[in-house]
Amino acid sequence: MDHQLIAEAGAQAGAAGAAGMDPETFIKAMSRIGAGIAAVGVFGPGIGIGVAASKALEGMARQPEMEASLRNNGIIFAALMEALGLFAFVVAILLYMFPLGL
Repeated sequence: MDHQLIAEAGAQAGAAGAAGMDPETFIKAMSRIGAGIAAVGVFGPGIGIGVAASKALEGMARQPEMEASLRNNGIIFAALMEALGLFAFVVAILLYMFPLGL
């Protein structure tokens, strides 16, 4: 890590730079805030899976002969949405556990 760039980022942050905060502490704090924001990304796929499942059930109720096709497509779409949620969760954990890099 280039400590001069870290110090400049801390100085540009306003109050944090003026208070003389250690650059590594500043990065850790910003990393924890980023982890919290990344964790919010888990809610989107959860809502999306619920909406997709409700529409699939609605389609099965309207056309019972399409049940197998709707179920197969629904499982594939749910898996894709869940992968996005897991990716957001992994990013949040990595930012929280390793704020200064691996």
